[in-house]
Amino acid sequence: MKQTNYHLFDFMDFDPSLQHDECLWKAYAPSAIEERDGDIRLTIPFQRQLHQEDMAPDTDTPQQSYTLVVRAYGPRILRLFITMTGDEMLEEDEMLMMQVKSTPLHLEGTDIIDTQGIKRGVIDLSAPVLDYWSDLLPPPQPAPHLTFYPDGNEQKPITLSDDHFSPPRYDALPIGYVSKASGADPERATISFKCNADECFAGTGERFRKMDLSGQTFQLKNQDGQGVNNRRCYKNIPFYLSSRLYGVFYHTSDYCKLSLADHSTRSVQFLCDRATLDVFLIGGKTPREILYGYRQLTGFPSMPPLWSFGIWMSRMTYFSANEVEEICDRLRKEHYPCDVIHLDTGWFRQDWLCEWTFHPDRFPDPPAFIRRLSDQGFKVSLWQLPYVAQGAQQLEEARSHHYICRVMKEQSGDGSNFSALDYAGTIDFTYPEATRWYKNLLRRLLKMGVKCIKTDFGENIHMDAVYHSLPPERLNNLYALLYQKAAYEVTKEETGDGIVWARSAWAGCQRYPLHWGGDSASSWDGMAGSLKGGLHLGLSGFAFWSHDVPGFHSQPDFMNSPVDEQVYVRWTQFGVFTSHMRYHGTSKREPWHYPSIAPIVKRWWRLRYRLIPYIISESERAIHSGGSLVEALLTRHPHDRQCWHIDDEYYFGEAFLVCPVMSSTGKRDIYLPEGPWVNFFTGETLIGGRWYKDVATPLEEMPVYVRPGSRIAIYPDDVDSTDEMALDHAIILEITKDFKGYAL
Repeated sequence: MKQTNYHLFDFMDFDPSLQHDECLWKAYAPSAIEERDGDIRLTIPFQRQLHQEDMAPDTDTPQQSYTLVVRAYGPRILRLFITMTGDEMLEEDEMLMMQVKSTPLHLEGTDIIDTQGIKRGVIDLSAPVLDYWSDLLPPPQPAPHLTFYPDGNEQKPITLSDDHFSPPRYDALPIGYVSKASGADPERATISFKCNADECFAGTGERFRKMDLSGQTFQLKNQDGQGVNNRRCYKNIPFYLSSRLYGVFYHTSDYCKLSLADHSTRSVQFLCDRATLDVFLIGGKTPREILYGYRQLTGFPSMPPLWSFGIWMSRMTYFSANEVEEICDRLRKEHYPCDVIHLDTGWFRQDWLCEWTFHPDRFPDPPAFIRRLSDQGFKVSLWQLPYVAQGAQQLEEARSHHYICRVMKEQSGDGSNFSALDYAGTIDFTYPEATRWYKNLLRRLLKMGVKCIKTDFGENIHMDAVYHSLPPERLNNLYALLYQKAAYEVTKEETGDGIVWARSAWAGCQRYPLHWGGDSASSWDGMAGSLKGGLHLGLSGFAFWSHDVPGFHSQPDFMNSPVDEQVYVRWTQFGVFTSHMRYHGTSKREPWHYPSIAPIVKRWWRLRYRLIPYIISESERAIHSGGSLVEALLTRHPHDRQCWHIDDEYYFGEAFLVCPVMSSTGKRDIYLPEGPWVNFFTGETLIGGRWYKDVATPLEEMPVYVRPGSRIAIYPDDVDSTDEMALDHAIILEITKDFKGYAL
């Protein structure tokens, strides 16, 4: 559809020809207000609008009224709930894991007050101030003038937006919904908040965009990202963080749209494909406080096992036990430290034909194979996906027992075209028996000694299909959570380690680590896009995040172009300073295939293992707070305007400020926040609060900075795997005035 630049069409999704059976309803000022059971309940009348481009009330149609509930959860969270479809206001579901209790609110006049006497909102019922002189245009329609202070700070109000140029020309509605003109039930709803001219936004999932997301509109609809440099997104999270230090979580799994000062620079607008709005406003003094509040609602990340923080080695793909063992033998012989060997799409009887069963000839004795690797300190990770293919040995069983969706239109293909639609059906995790069946498929592998399941895909499901408990439009976004929860739970049950290796995500998936960044190009722009995505994901509640080193696919030939050696080294350096580190892609990934750079790579791998005590301690901090291992600078410096625009530097835990080199020139600009900084590798001290231009860095080095006085837990010895580590042997490296740099 061509853009019209009119709110009704471009944001509210009306047919520009106005030929569809649909009508818009606009919220008016509250007609009644009451306290009930600690909630504030406002009766909101909605006036139908004439079916035309310019908004005008259809006064021949009676108003419809619905109740807006305002509820507080502790001192920093407010909830706004209104439904036109009769939905229940839930305290717990697959997304919500409430770890904060509701607290009573009451009215003092038109002020909303909590039990501590703090004002949490204002209901403005006053008449607008006018100086009448013309009737050229009609007066504005009434609106609910509601302002909220989720943490009681009246200096950062969150106010409903009734945003218009003139009364007929609207750019945002405070609250509104759409129904069929023929009188059918409401089918989508919108809510909008005012924003400031200089307000910045971040979060919304693994967004492959610049740090400040203002001026953009996002479709919160999970789909295969097909890279990390476009609008598509594997991990949409209906949450954003504002530079005014508040966050908003839209509690829904429906397709929705979020405009961050795009359709109007005066408004943040949300449109949900279901006519229910369940919105949590989260306040805090810092971004971490706000993210802590978000995790109180949707759950905290769990702690991955020690071995997962070591290096993972993979390709797309290894095809036999002999091939895997040769690689593992060489890793040990040449003392490349490594903990995990991952088998991607080639361990089945046919590449990509996922049957959860090893090829009997190429992997003749899987338990013995896994034991041999375990004896060398290797954990085994296996690829699979949540679809059953045509020709799979489980297909008849899955269909007859309704473990997969009932597809209304038969699909074609052999399951090798990177799409859910190539498969016979999607496993139906809305059906408990299907979840149990899937868990048992994995359980057999885990009992053999497999340690991790790669829960690949899950962004798309069959849409022309019937599922047990939800329509596909409501399930598609939620599917990632149900899928990863099942795999995580059975892995935890069988191995004691809570871990998956997941690509898709929705709100709540942070509970089931860990997630990686998808199919990035093995290029400088692929590396830059990956980091952007990881930073925004960390601002969306996730503590752990990884990416394919040195990018997943080749260019220009997707499968066959060789990896650029500089990209390999620079991506390795970047990977050392992220929570998890996996080599994976469509061509050779083992470092000995690149002999001119292999010695550099080995030194950085050894550094990774030296840092594991630090990484473990920082991970423990992150899972109990609002923090992440890879954090945008804005989390520590929310009042530094520069930091809301920096997406190629980050904090790695509390100690390190990391500045990856992302070009073949070996140069980059570096911004150091205010205060003194010490180059971790050279010991040079620099003064922050300024930019350093065109900083040249040799290929074997990367700019990494620490604060004077930092104390960093370091493992004192080189090891081949974490099996050889005793974390209580770690030593403390203190950054004193005598520090001369850490030698690789």
